[in-house]
Amino acid sequence: MSTVPETPARLRNYVAGQWRECAVVTDSWNLDPNTCEHLHPSVTTPAEHVEEALRHAAEQYDPSPWDEATRRERADALQRAANLLEERTEDIARADAMTSGTAIGATRVVASFLPHRVRAAAEEVLRIPRITALDAGGRDVRRMKVPWGPAAILTPWNGPSFIPASKVASAIAAGCPVILKPSEHAPSSAQLVAECFIEANLPDGAFQLVHGAGDVGSTLTSDPRIKVISFTGGPTAGRAIARAAAENFTVLQLELGGNNPVIVLDDADLDVTADGILEGMTKLNGQWCEGPGKVLAPRDLVDPLVDALNARIANLRVGHSLDEATDVGPISNAPHFRTLQQRVAAMREAGATIHEPADLPELPGLFLSPTVAVGADAESTNAELFGPLVSVHGVASQEEAVRIANAAPSGLDAYVFGTDTDRAMEVGARLVAGEVRVNGAKVADLADGSAQSFWGPAGIGGHGPDESVRVFCGDRVVGVDSADLPL
Repeated sequence: MSTVPETPARLRNYVAGQWRECAVVTDSWNLDPNTCEHLHPSVTTPAEHVEEALRHAAEQYDPSPWDEATRRERADALQRAANLLEERTEDIARADAMTSGTAIGATRVVASFLPHRVRAAAEEVLRIPRITALDAGGRDVRRMKVPWGPAAILTPWNGPSFIPASKVASAIAAGCPVILKPSEHAPSSAQLVAECFIEANLPDGAFQLVHGAGDVGSTLTSDPRIKVISFTGGPTAGRAIARAAAENFTVLQLELGGNNPVIVLDDADLDVTADGILEGMTKLNGQWCEGPGKVLAPRDLVDPLVDALNARIANLRVGHSLDEATDVGPISNAPHFRTLQQRVAAMREAGATIHEPADLPELPGLFLSPTVAVGADAESTNAELFGPLVSVHGVASQEEAVRIANAAPSGLDAYVFGTDTDRAMEVGARLVAGEVRVNGAKVADLADGSAQSFWGPAGIGGHGPDESVRVFCGDRVVGVDSADLPL
């Protein structure tokens, strides 16, 4: 583990083509989750700078379709941004580890993928046609992909570098002037990503950065000059954004998460199941919106499954996020740490037995043992956990498991474990979720061409190969009319 204190990126806003100093929030700090020591003061953006960013984005928006030279210019700029991100992979990985609490070994993997994601966006600029000639009997009729307009992108603390890089790249590829507001709990990683985009010499107005909390986000999402909003975060903020957007009929992409169900079938391999659930509940410290939450297993498998999970958890090393030997780091921030403690306390009060088998380090940080809660009522255990915890519940049948899973669906992800994969696939196809994984809990897409919608409470929109065009662009048809048409 490094003994050198981490120095976060200097937090600045980038507005109307210039770096601007942030305003400091009095008596508020971003903390090192490993030690609870102060990292840097919390910052925000003055109201006049937010207004300037909005005005600049609106002024720079061009509603006309791109020609080939413009597409090439935009693709080249994104390639330069990808190269800069590649040069700063280690800086980003260390900032992610300090921001999210995720172990450095995992954040390096995430940081190494950022350049690939931005290069994919650059390829989309050239691959997806902006103007398509339609068959109209010799008349000139064209379907155009046109960016909606200024985009507000609000990103969470659990994906502090990847989510900003991915969403910004998509919006820039589409042609929307972007205003990025990262989570106030995760400003440093987003700052590094923003610096790479800015150093890539994007066209004027293509990208701006403002720091701050919910008040800054509310100003952006309620402004009529913003034409599309992309937000990843909690359901409370998501509903507030949806209400604000409704006033202006703003296009929305909302990824809100939920308590993702896990159905364990009666023929499940116990080791495969325990390994998969463990990986899902501890990956990124369990702080990922698609992670497993409520495990529904046949009653006679509950005890052996819990024993298998506890044995595996006991062998994990919980420690400092910059320690190369750490398997599970601290929780990202104090508010979420308190939320997780409350979730565990609520399940205990509801009758659950709480298993916390991992040893904790002798550090004054935000550490939790990966936790298994057993015995609470499955139908009322619906709160999103979003940490290294799962609840396990016995069910009488496969049908009961499906009914409980769909009664309060997360709408985002679900999991099925069973040795008969045809049966497991059939069960998975009945679950209300955008993605269902069988016998595993990886983060990467299941296959090329994977696409998932956000169902019900999981939000609006989805993930897919052409998502940047689908979310950030609208269709426009321009053509010569004809007197011969029937109406």
